[in-house]
Amino acid sequence: MKFIDEANINVTAGKGGDGSASFRREKFIPFGGPNGGDGGRGGSVIAVADRNINTLIDFRFKRIFRARNGENGRGSDCYGKGADDIILRVPVGTQISDAVTGETVVDLAQDGQSAVIAKGGKGGLGNLHFKTSTNRAPRQFTQGEEGESRDLRFELKVLADVGLLGMPNAGKSTFIRSVSAARPKVADYPFTTLAPNLGVVRVDINKSFVIADIPGLIEGAAEGAGLGHQFLRHLSRTHLLLHLVDIAPYDDSVDPVHEARTIVEELRKYDETLYQKPRWLILNKTDRIESHLRAQTVADFINAYGWQGPVYAISALTGEGCQELTYAIMHFLDEEKRLEDLVPPSTTPTQTPPLTDEIIHGATH
Repeated sequence: MKFIDEANINVTAGKGGDGSASFRREKFIPFGGPNGGDGGRGGSVIAVADRNINTLIDFRFKRIFRARNGENGRGSDCYGKGADDIILRVPVGTQISDAVTGETVVDLAQDGQSAVIAKGGKGGLGNLHFKTSTNRAPRQFTQGEEGESRDLRFELKVLADVGLLGMPNAGKSTFIRSVSAARPKVADYPFTTLAPNLGVVRVDINKSFVIADIPGLIEGAAEGAGLGHQFLRHLSRTHLLLHLVDIAPYDDSVDPVHEARTIVEELRKYDETLYQKPRWLILNKTDRIESHLRAQTVADFINAYGWQGPVYAISALTGEGCQELTYAIMHFLDEEKRLEDLVPPSTTPTQTPPLTDEIIHGATH
């Protein structure tokens, strides 16, 4: 199935039912008084994160979602029935924003998390609410409120601890195959990866992390060249970026140092926050260098590039150095988690309304 990671939709909540202006009319009761009931509430549109859904493809074919209106109130103190809510199930990691203003509505980052993205209108009041000692036959009633209507943008950002960056054919897919059970396509031509791939790296029985591979970046990616820029958003939730560089390219005219600088510059142009994330340099394909020349080749690259951060030389094809790298990543993530636990949250996270029985048994799309 084609990977769909963004969609634009329109949601419209239902209008509340109108209140009723009615009077009790029975034999031998000439002044029965008002008995008009209230209108029912309109149906709301609710988004729920579901871990069993992987893409937003359902919203590519159906883009308009309208909840039903509430019923009008009736006489004999009959209240109108409230309309069922519509539940939109989306993948975990979906960020919903207003398509007009760009403001984030909700970020559904946990399975089962829900949010009302279009609230149904309240029902109108019947004339029985307007009865007073001086107004015993009120004819006033109110109409139901209109439901919210808005254009929304859904963006899926995969939940991964580590993200892979690099030029096409830098060996990202081979690396994720080497350290996890994921089996992305691998071939000897660029852009074999057309959609993000996730792999779970198990370091120990109770220790693992998720790694994300996105299509390779090329020069001009921030302006729309290539494919990788379309998926850079998936790296925004990661804690660590691994910058893979082909240190032994087949073409002698290719300069690994220039390619490494190009990737970093495209990352900076795309998103300064993403650029500031912790980043490690991974020099791949050392198996193509004579064993007695590897250390000098790595040192020459580091000196030419001017890199001062963590560096790992590996061969994703043979697995050389990959185990040590995964252990180092796990240690880094454990330390990050420990530091996060030490810092108390500054604000209380916004709580989304729980799913009531009425919502759970509501209409689904």
